[in-house]
Amino acid sequence: MKTTLRKWKMTDAEPLSEMLNNPKILANLRDGLPYPYTIDDAKGYIKAMLDADQDQIFAYAVTDGNRVIGSMGVFRKENIHFRTAELGYYIAEPDWGQGHGTRAVKQICELIFETTDIIRIFAEPFVRNLGSCRILEKAGFQPEGILRKNAVKNGQIEDMKLYALIRE
Repeated sequence: MKTTLRKWKMTDAEPLSEMLNNPKILANLRDGLPYPYTIDDAKGYIKAMLDADQDQIFAYAVTDGNRVIGSMGVFRKENIHFRTAELGYYIAEPDWGQGHGTRAVKQICELIFETTDIIRIFAEPFVRNLGSCRILEKAGFQPEGILRKNAVKNGQIEDMKLYALIRE
């Protein structure tokens, strides 16, 4: 099992589409993704990530060997928060519980801290998403609080946890 990050390729559209057609994954992501998620949707996302400002958006496919098993991105904030970035990710359901998420989060944070001026990376998983919370904790993120009634997902008002990793 070798978890790595790499830039997206257009040939990743099919596995990306398969991953995002899973309601269990979509239940833990922000709204805005189409469902069903087509190969054309995946190609559009991949193109957008490849064309993005490389100092603002750091988007990668998560792989196990040659197999795409997830997506991970760090997104720089603006204005007074320009040295802060938000982390987002998901791992394909068949690969849950195998350490891929933790390894990929550690890799992307190391990369961001080594190659950019970003000093704070944060994530806001739903409180109910215990797997994601555990990934962040195992990767060294510190819980900073509960964002009560912070979102509405699938008609439900949701609490979120705020985690951060600070460059020391």
